Amino acid sequence: MSFPSARLGGQAFHHGPSAGAEQEYDRLRDLARKEHGQYQHFASQAHQAYEKGDGSGAHRFSEQSKQHAAQADAYNKQASEFIFRENNAVGKVSGDTIDLHGQYVEEAEQIVEQRIRYAQQTGQTHLHVIVGKGNHSPDHIQKIKPKVEEICRQMGLQYNTEANEGRIYINLKGHGAEPHVAPGYDYGQYHQPQHQNYGQPHYETAYPMGHQAPYGYSQAAQGMQYAQPPPQQQMQMQEPQQKESRCCGLCVVM
Repeated sequence: MSFPSARLGGQAFHHGPSAGAEQEYDRLRDLARKEHGQYQHFASQAHQAYEKGDGSGAHRFSEQSKQHAAQADAYNKQASEFIFRENNAVGKVSGDTIDLHGQYVEEAEQIVEQRIRYAQQTGQTHLHVIVGKGNHSPDHIQKIKPKVEEICRQMGLQYNTEANEGRIYINLKGHGAEPHVAPGYDYGQYHQPQHQNYGQPHYETAYPMGHQAPYGYSQAAQGMQYAQPPPQQQMQMQEPQQKESRCCGLCVVM
């Protein structure tokens, strides 16, 4: 069972990567893909063993697949956090903006939901969400924008697509809020490499509420239950019990 992960755009870094940052991001994603491949391999081995009646082998392969699935999720989470901090640092975006470049759809969904709740709890009135135009996506179809719009509808929030169609303005005031015409967002105004705190993260984590994206690898692996077969009960042949004879100790064996 596989779960497609669509990344936003063809470039993970929207404001130009720092030294080694892009290499580190690619390294983490590559490790996740390799672990996912191993998860699929051992899941297939488990299924084949089960079909052959090898319950012990099925259980062993299943446990290996679960380990690789969990590691794939861990690497993806590291990559998500890493790219979020890089793209959402001081001097790259303003404090009321989140940039989702480099995120998979599952990650972007979780980030946006948590960012909205976090912003509401801290008294913010709006949020700019950079979703990308889909220029580098297959067939140039935006993957993340529809998901962000769906989240807004589910949470009862007004939203507008901004001027260049790659950003969404979210009004955090909820139902009854006056329709808002999203202002044009000038990257040049907020991209300030000369800022004394340039590159320092606005946010320490992409997931302020403490949850992570539900990739589904670990969940799928947990769904494969190949229990270890119980030890075969050996048939105990009951031999006729011989009567125990007790000697008085005075007998002489001839």
